[in-house]
Amino acid sequence: MNYKDIAKETIGNLYKSHHSIRRSGIDEKLIALVELRVSQINGCAYCCSYHAKELSDFGFEQDIINRLPGWKHTNAFNDQQKLALEWAEAIIHNKDDWEDIKAKLIGQFTEGEIVELTASITLMNTLNTLRITLAEKD
Repeated sequence: MNYKDIAKETIGNLYKSHHSIRRSGIDEKLIALVELRVSQINGCAYCCSYHAKELSDFGFEQDIINRLPGWKHTNAFNDQQKLALEWAEAIIHNKDDWEDIKAKLIGQFTEGEIVELTASITLMNTLNTLRITLAEKD
C-alpha cells in the first residue's frame, strides 16, 4: 500500500516533524544513532538500512554501527550516546524506570534537547510501524 500517497497531508506532516527535529540543534548524529536503534528494536528493515547508511555517511565506522545492538556491552559509545539509547529503549519497551532515566537526562541534555530526543524516538517508532504494517516489503 502506498500510504504516503494515500494520506499525503498526514504522512507529510510526520516527515515535516522529522525534518524539524533534525534542524532543532540537537546533535544530528545522536538522533540518527537513536533512530537506528529504534528501527532495530522494531525490526524495520528499510529504516535500519537507511539509518545505518546515514551513520556511515556521518563518519561512523561500520564496526561501531555493527555494535549498536549490544551497546550496553561495549565502550564504543560515549556516555551521552548510551544515555540516549537507554532512554530510547525505555520508551519503546514502556519501562517503569522513566523518572530515573529522565533525571540522568537532565544532567546531560537541555530541556529542549530532551523534548527533541523524545519526539524523535516516538516519531521513529510511528514511522517504523507505518512502514512495517502498510508498505510493500523491500
